[in-house]
Amino acid sequence: MAANENPQDTRTEPAAHPPAREFRMADLAREAGITVRTLRFYRERKLIPPPRREGRIAWYNEHHLARLRTIGALLERGHTLGGIGELLSAFDTGRDVGELLGLENPLLPPWSEETPVRLTPEELADHFSEDITAENLTASLDIGYLAVDGDEFVHISRRLLDASTELVGRGVPLAAVLEAGRQIRVHADALAGIFTTLIRTHVLPEVLARASAGEPPGPHEVDHIAETIEKLRPLSKGVVEAELSMAVDRRVRAELAEWLREQSQGQGQSQGQEQAQTEE
Repeated sequence: MAANENPQDTRTEPAAHPPAREFRMADLAREAGITVRTLRFYRERKLIPPPRREGRIAWYNEHHLARLRTIGALLERGHTLGGIGELLSAFDTGRDVGELLGLENPLLPPWSEETPVRLTPEELADHFSEDITAENLTASLDIGYLAVDGDEFVHISRRLLDASTELVGRGVPLAAVLEAGRQIRVHADALAGIFTTLIRTHVLPEVLARASAGEPPGPHEVDHIAETIEKLRPLSKGVVEAELSMAVDRRVRAELAEWLREQSQGQGQSQGQEQAQTEE
């Protein structure tokens, strides 16, 4: 073969995705490691969705198998069937992952650098143990910490997941962690409003004014917006982290001073009582 000739292209077309597996009831029960009677019981309790019907034959798929494995894993972790039913109901009504991650508006790069985490229901239970309840799951979905993607959850932030897990591990109830997160979200939204007002007013007034007038930003302006976000992100994070750390220092010092004052008053009262008893 001459040096300037291309070798024969031996690449093949990528294989098509294999068709989704379907199971008859007995086959699904065997795959899930349960009896047909148990499968019927789960179906009657509406713990799994209805099968696809083809005449008198019921066909189950991989989603049913994943749901059955989730039920088995949660039972092993001590959850009751009633509790599992409530969890799965909250799971089925959860927000879509695209909404959670803001994928419906890809024009601008995200300000956040958070890394989403994909979790099976079993893995989520491993993080929070008995604190995984329908109420807490619903609150997590409502706040936006969790979304549903197929048979899995997506947590919005690795850092938030790790912090929540650590707090629960140290004895803080998950419900209290979620309520704190809800309150922090309110303050974070207010801080975001301050920063966006600064940027809108002093950094990008002309671009945003034209956009408000119905002129979509061109490629150069989109690049300018992206560059602005990239440069200002660490500044905003630095300001918030500095102010928060100083605020915590002030609060801790104030709490400590109040505790010392109460201790001093308590000791003074105790000494006064001892002196009065001695005089008597």
